[in-house]
Amino acid sequence: MGKYWSADAVAKDISTSLWGLIVSLAESKVKKDLIYAGTDDGVIAVTEDGGKNWTRITTFPGIPEYTYVSDILPDKFDENVVYATFNNMLRDDFKPYILKSTDKGKTWTAITNKLPANGTIHTIQQDNVNPILLFAGSEFGFYFSIDGGNEWIEFKSGLPTIAVRDIALQERETDLVIGTFGRGIYILDDYSPLRTFKKDMLEKEAYIFPVKDSKMYIQTRGFDNQGSTYFKAPNPDFGATFTYFIKEVPKTTKAIRQEKEKTLFEKGEPIPQPSISDLKAEDKEIKPYLIFTIRDESNNVVKRLYKSASKGINRITWNFTYESISPVTTTKYNPLPVVAGRRGGGNIQAMPGTYSVSMALFSKGEIKELSTPLHFICKPLGLATFTATDQKAKYAWIGEASDFSRKMYGTMSYTSELVDQINAVMQAIHQTPSASSDLMKEAERIDAELDNLMFIFNGPEAKASEEEIPPMEMPLSHRLGEMASATYETSGDITTIAKEQLDILKTEFPPVLARVRKAGEDLQNLNKQLDAAKAPWTPGRVPAL
Repeated sequence: MGKYWSADAVAKDISTSLWGLIVSLAESKVKKDLIYAGTDDGVIAVTEDGGKNWTRITTFPGIPEYTYVSDILPDKFDENVVYATFNNMLRDDFKPYILKSTDKGKTWTAITNKLPANGTIHTIQQDNVNPILLFAGSEFGFYFSIDGGNEWIEFKSGLPTIAVRDIALQERETDLVIGTFGRGIYILDDYSPLRTFKKDMLEKEAYIFPVKDSKMYIQTRGFDNQGSTYFKAPNPDFGATFTYFIKEVPKTTKAIRQEKEKTLFEKGEPIPQPSISDLKAEDKEIKPYLIFTIRDESNNVVKRLYKSASKGINRITWNFTYESISPVTTTKYNPLPVVAGRRGGGNIQAMPGTYSVSMALFSKGEIKELSTPLHFICKPLGLATFTATDQKAKYAWIGEASDFSRKMYGTMSYTSELVDQINAVMQAIHQTPSASSDLMKEAERIDAELDNLMFIFNGPEAKASEEEIPPMEMPLSHRLGEMASATYETSGDITTIAKEQLDILKTEFPPVLARVRKAGEDLQNLNKQLDAAKAPWTPGRVPAL
């Protein structure tokens, strides 16, 4: 401080104390004025009158004298119960110490069964709904107990081996938050399945845990180009999340063969060699996967979700949408399509209400039901600026518009395919010496008709400025897009613009659809004539004998 100080300025044992530093302080949520204080020298003090009088406890069963009291937790349901953890790391003692008292600290019992012998305990927490669901943070990880501390289970999925120094519960959302030493904060979204978890569940073939009410809202697009002005971490998956348990997953034919071969190899016995057809069948075999079927209140199937089957506890999320109406253009079958976290692709959004989910297993061409339907509720978050005056009418209109969109999207994709086919046909005719000029004229006529149809759908090609586009009818795809943009991702009523666009499309689209069908039929007839001219094969044409 800019001065020279004498030896008496900071006098050891006079102005500073070696004892009595309170490192843990906790107030009972059940009884007023019941407070516990833990010190760095192994003392727990109890007061029942708000601090006027204290009772000191200095000895604990199995705890070395002067051991640091790392945390105190008064029970959230019983005023007589209290938990305490101790940290003796400074003496090279890394044993886990957790004690429980049922008489406000007069007597204590150790509750450390199944905890590693080398794992100092830093903190303890109790669920606010289930009194026997406890959590503990250690020097080397995180643990939970479903029986009041009689037995502890390590929670390590997605969590590194790290010191957990603090635990907090977000009671409204049932989220569990832990603070670690060196790795930051970790959040377990919706730990409520642990409240109903029982050991006998592990003996069941499969199980879906109760689903908490799912909050429906309109997602934002996030923020970009903000540099370091804000911090953003991933949100929980959008939708209704299902937590489930699978005891065992059937093995594939390849896995069974390899296990047998391993046993024979270890015994030194001959290993039968599979045939080429057997190996090919193994490669084509679809691995086991799970099917989650979601139904509405009328038992109509709303959505099916697919996920690779794996043993243990896992999760999958439904994003509140019906099946996609977008055209399928993939060239390779995939039984496990990617499910986007956001709602997109013009999918119909489900209405608020009660739904059910069931789980089945696909293996070796057979589907086996694993669970009966479990009901859950989807309801609005309640923060919408605009709300619909008639939810049922809104979603009925969306259903009609979505089905119409499915037909239009399919027609446009089909027209694009016809364009590719006619281009190939024209090239084949050009390369066929025996082809008559009438074949080329017919192909050119079909090509011109498809070009006109594509113009009706999409309008002219994009240029540097829209000012160069002459006045014209609004392309059908643009009108469809206007309808969709005015409909999706809004919590309010369907706009007048969206309704008008659908009414116009209902009038303008059917004649166009008829022309597309006629062009497709004409192309099929032309294809039949190509074989007679001995033209090379073209896409969409079956060769004649």
